[in-house]
Formats: sequence, C-alpha cells, structure tokens
Amino acid sequence: MFTGIVAAIGKIVESQALEDGIRITVASDALGLDDVNNGDSIACNGVCLTVTHFSADRFTVDISRETLNCTVGLEGRSELNLEKALRLADRLGGHLVSGHVDGVGTVLKFEPVGESHELVIRAPVELAKYISRKGSITVNGVSLTTNRVDGTDFSINLIPHTIEVTTLKHLAQGSRVNLEVDLIARYVERMLTSRSPNI
Repeated sequence: MFTGIVAAIGKIVESQALEDGIRITVASDALGLDDVNNGDSIACNGVCLTVTHFSADRFTVDISRETLNCTVGLEGRSELNLEKALRLADRLGGHLVSGHVDGVGTVLKFEPVGESHELVIRAPVELAKYISRKGSITVNGVSLTTNRVDGTDFSINLIPHTIEVTTLKHLAQGSRVNLEVDLIARYVERMLTSRSPNI
C-alpha cells in the first residue's frame, strides 16, 4: 500500500527488453534506498513495482507487457514520481493507494490560475462513476482531490508545492496519465451490487 505522497523524483537511466516486457533501472539521489531490500515495492508513476536489484542511488524492476499495455510513462528516459511502500507506523498524508492503475486518462487542460494550476483530465468512461467532487484520486502516483466533476471530466487544483516536487509540472494538453480511483468507491460498489450470499 501507498499514500500517494511522492517522496522523490527518479529518472529511467537504463531499459532492457525482456521476452514479455522490459527491465528498467531508475536513478534517484533523493529517495533513500538504505531501508530497501530485493522484493520490496516502490510505486513508479503510481504503478506498484517489485525491486529486483538496488544500490545506493538506483534500483531495478521488471515490468510485464500486461502492465505496459495498461499504463503510461514507464518507457524511454522518463522522469517518475516515486514512493516506497507504506509502513504501519507511517503517517497517511494522502489516501490509501494500492499502486494498481485502473486506467489511463488524457489531460484536457493544464494552466496557471493565480499561484496554482488547474488540471483537467478526461477519465475512461468505465472509471467516471468512481470519481466524485471532493473525492480522492491518484494521478501518476500523486494523491489529489477533485474540485469538479462533469461526466468523464474532472478538475484538480495543484498548489505550487505539488508542482515543485512531482513530475506533474511536465504535463500539457494531450498528455496521458495513470489513474487510480479511490479504493473505498470500488468496495462500496461491490457491496451494493453483490446480491447473492454466494458471491
């Protein structure tokens, strides 16, 4: 589990093709890997990935073709929002995030409004029912609060701190982003739609 509070920005410095996916190495001086072991989880742009090798300032993960097919931003020499897995004693500064991307959205607008920025995203139709005004959503691994929802489109206000410490600063109209909806919304739907005691 994660919180959607980005700990550091990393950059893909190596990428190797595998039979059914890729292996990438991510460098980050700021993440701090002294408490990381092989097999630990690190969220990369909101995608929960398993560390297979690490050193003082970089780590390696394998990414399946299935994961690549339903996410964005894990290929090339991209910058990534990074977060180590949540420990039980940690503060929950954002919201509960699984690191399982639900779909890919498209940026419709990203413009400054005063000191902040307005970010408007169009979500896939099947995810729209889980997005509510003043609810939580994860965009490229960042826990955010929606201000307005209109059908499949939703808007977010990004404060200067969020722009400074995440890769969201690089977004533009047409950018594609990883989305994870609030876990609670999914469980509520399941409870309301499961009528049979055998389900």
